[in-house]
Amino acid sequence: GAGAIGGVVGARLFQAGHDVVLIARGDHLDAIQSQGLRLETPDETLTVEVPAVGSAAQAGLRAGDVVLLAVKSQDTAAALATLPIAVPVVCLQNGVENERVALRLFPDVYGCCVLCPASHLEPGSVVAYSSPVTGALDVGRYPGGVDETAVAVATAFRASTFESVARPDVMRWKYAKLLTNLGNAVEAVLGPDARGGAIAQRVREEGVACLRAAGVDFASEEEDAERRASVAIRPVAGQRRGGGSSWQSLARGSGSIEADYLNGEIALLGRMHGVPTPVNATVQRLANRVAAERRPPGSITEAALLEALGQAAQVD
Repeated sequence: GAGAIGGVVGARLFQAGHDVVLIARGDHLDAIQSQGLRLETPDETLTVEVPAVGSAAQAGLRAGDVVLLAVKSQDTAAALATLPIAVPVVCLQNGVENERVALRLFPDVYGCCVLCPASHLEPGSVVAYSSPVTGALDVGRYPGGVDETAVAVATAFRASTFESVARPDVMRWKYAKLLTNLGNAVEAVLGPDARGGAIAQRVREEGVACLRAAGVDFASEEEDAERRASVAIRPVAGQRRGGGSSWQSLARGSGSIEADYLNGEIALLGRMHGVPTPVNATVQRLANRVAAERRPPGSITEAALLEALGQAAQVD
């Protein structure tokens, strides 16, 4: 999944001398194979001649390799099904479901809490917005613990312009990231200004209530803020990042969005533990509709969302 995260992480690992093969598809794959991967950062723009193939079968996986999974959550099962051998799988993805899906198929699964502002909007090009540290990539064994592979992966990340800690409780950090990612669909359907607005606050409040009802531990806002402090977001070529991963899915017209695994995770927990989640459920439904119709980011007004929320409440 050599998009924003997979492309940036793969490029940085390759620059640091690691043996890397990207797996991409379509125009993005064609561009990388013919021109290399263009990496834009606050400090420079360069082309990385990293190998890229169209499938895991073509990647030549062998014992001792590690797969960094960076596809969107809705594509995880299909991607894992193509892996030809049992290799360690590290989930560099939003949400908390990917690790469970991977563990059904592979014995060695790792979570990675990704704090890496990046974007991928054009074939053959990825942008990293943090410098001099490209991002923070904390990794740990799933469901918990640290082993030699986790330490080796964290060491490779640190040698490749990332901060990385091997954490025995990595899912605690991924649940904290999930709370932040609940605003992704809000930003996508309403536009970037909504990220800090009332709707975003409400989806987070529902999320916190559900995690507490389910007895799920998560890093505090203070811990999360401290971890994020090393990631210094800066403009690239005078331009600031347009939006997060869900915003980018709509901007590319991909036809899908990962709201089912973010806001939908909270809706699921709410239904399991008797916690109302009307805002997350409504945002999830609208995000899926906008993605399926290939409408651009920001195509729903807050008034329309509130109206939909009112209608959902009446149905409930």
